[in-house]
Amino acid sequence: MDTTPHTLATLFEQLGMSGDPASIDNFIHTHKPLPETLTLAEAPFWNNAQAAFLSEAIAEDSDWAEMVDELDAMLRSE
Repeated sequence: MDTTPHTLATLFEQLGMSGDPASIDNFIHTHKPLPETLTLAEAPFWNNAQAAFLSEAIAEDSDWAEMVDELDAMLRSE
């Protein structure tokens, strides 16, 4: 069983990206604001595996859901 605490950094690493604060900030500022008409998983900047992970995290209310929701909120703010 995975007992690693889920943080924004570990979410980015789970998605195959760098989880350091500067990389996360750069990603957020590059891709926001996400249109309200799209779900986070539908955003065009994800690859298929990343989109599936994000979609499943929310649909299954997995232990990643809270961090996925946080990322979604960050990408929607202006």
